[in-house]
This record gives sequence, structure tokens and C-alpha cells, in this order.
Amino acid sequence: MTDPGTAPRPYDELDEEGQVEALRPAALDAAAEFGLDVDRMEVLLHAYNTTFRVDTRDGRRLALRVGTNSKSTPANVLAQQAWQEAIATETDVAVPRPLRTRKGEWFARTTPAALGRTVLVTAASWLEGGDARDGAGAQWAHALGRATATLHRHAAAWRMPEGAGLPRFDEPLFGDPDELSSAPGLDGDGRAVVAEGMARARDTFDRLYDGAELVPLHADLHGGNLKWHEGRLAVFDFDDAGLGLPVLDLAITTFYLRRGGDGVAEVALREGYTEVLPWPDVAPADLEALVASRQLLLANDLLGSSTASLRAMAADYLVTTVARLRHWFDTGTFRLDVEG
Repeated sequence: MTDPGTAPRPYDELDEEGQVEALRPAALDAAAEFGLDVDRMEVLLHAYNTTFRVDTRDGRRLALRVGTNSKSTPANVLAQQAWQEAIATETDVAVPRPLRTRKGEWFARTTPAALGRTVLVTAASWLEGGDARDGAGAQWAHALGRATATLHRHAAAWRMPEGAGLPRFDEPLFGDPDELSSAPGLDGDGRAVVAEGMARARDTFDRLYDGAELVPLHADLHGGNLKWHEGRLAVFDFDDAGLGLPVLDLAITTFYLRRGGDGVAEVALREGYTEVLPWPDVAPADLEALVASRQLLLANDLLGSSTASLRAMAADYLVTTVARLRHWFDTGTFRLDVEG
């Protein structure tokens, strides 16, 4: 028990369990705004954002996500939820259906006392099944290729509702402040490698995006945001959605498929995609640059995170980032199985 005479520790100094418990009262308040009579609330994931599983007294199970580190504005969340609802209604891609609050809004606002700032909270229907990264291999990669192409085709025709908006993903850090280039854990050689990686990635973005029409992208299609249940793939977590080129979505997925090295899942992804749409006409070297840019974005995100477990990874991830970028420079291919 905290000594009444002792000031509570800042959120950033709490361990993972302490951070979750600090967020729980605010999550319960938000659940009430969605009209949920909570019987049980358990943390499902505390990482970039914090997701709770909610069981209600009327027998429903839902996912409640607190935007702990989310950069999404109210206009962004409106776009994310409205697009998700349209996908659920107008396509065969399985996604959770978002809930509205009692006031008819797509999100609730809450200010956890420990965090000291207002965050946005969303709620959605529950998806059964385990994460796709835990099984199915090339089978789910093929299904993901089809789903990705279906999302791209739908996005090209979909129109955002009034007041909604998505950020432009037209440079390697997606508009975030650059924490990476001046990270204290980098030595001189490491800074030079990061600078070269940034320059190459920016050049690729500039050339590919010049005069191009951008469409909404999920922008985080990997196994941790996919469910595989009874042979069917489901997509969730649209918090990172933004405007970009379809090939960027595919490069992001490819980044995560690079661990292991046999290339079977990458082939399956392409085969699934081309059953619906042609594969984007992009040079292999440019695709590799977009894949490598994901490493830069993730390292930058870790450095700016408030989540205890992610902050603890940042120093080692910097070393790994430099090693992977060097391998890309030397071979022309980016790989995830290169460690620092």
C-alpha cells in the first residue's frame, strides 16, 4: 500500500503491472461511456497501446483499447472506426465491429490520474482465435495477401465522413519527431549508419510518392494484428491507419515475414494479393528500402514510448537496428534475422 504521505510515482517509472493498474480505473470509466456493465476486465496486451478484455453482465465479450501511446487525434479515430465499420459491412474481410458510446461517438475520452493526460478509448466486438503469428504460416500469409488487396480496393473507393482525417505516411518516420538520429545510445559509426539509412529511405519515399494518389492503409498488417480461427483470417487494430501507397502496406508486412529466411510466406503473400489486384509496379530495390524503413520507424517509436517494457528494449534495439541497416547496405536485402 502506498504511504499516504508519499507522492505517487510518475507513470513512466512504474513497472508493467503498475502501469496497467494505473490505467484500469480510467478504462472502467470509459467502459461505462460505451454502456458496458462490466462483470470482469482483464488486461490483454500492454504495449504500444493497452487493450483490456471486457466481459459484461449480459454475457458479451469485447475489446477495450486505451490509446496509451497512440498519436491518433479524434479526427484520426473517427476515420479509423468509420472505415472499419465500412469494411465489416461492404467486404468479406473479417474485422471487429466498433462500438459507439451512449452519445453516439466512436470513442470515449478519459484522463488516467497517473498518466496526467487525456487519452482516447475505443471498444469493439471480440475476435475469436489466436494470433496468426502463432500458426498457419504460408496459409495465413496467402489469406493476408487477399485481405490486403481487398482493403486496398475498398479504400480506393471509400470516402471518409465529415470531420475525419488520416495522417500522410510519405516519409520514413510517418511524421513523428526524429528521436533516432540523436539517440544517446548510438556511437559515431552508429549515427552514420542511421543517417545513411534515413537518407536512402527518404529518397525512396520522395520518388515513389511524387504525384501519386494516396489511399487509406492499415499500415500495421502483421501477425500480432491478425487472428486465425477455423481457417479464416481476421484483421484488427486500425490505430496506425494512414494515407499512403499500397506498396507501403505490403512492405510493412514483408518486414515481419523476413524472420526465418525461406521466403515461402512472402511468395504466399504475393500470390494471395494478385488473386485480387496486380502487385504494385515498384522496383525490388525500392521495396527493400520501404521494408528497411520499418526498422527506422520501430526504433524511433521505442525511444519515445512511455510503456515500461518497450522502453527497456530501446538500447538493445538500437544495436540491432544498426546491424540490420548495415546488412541491407552490404547485400541489398533487409533481414530480420540479423542481430546486433
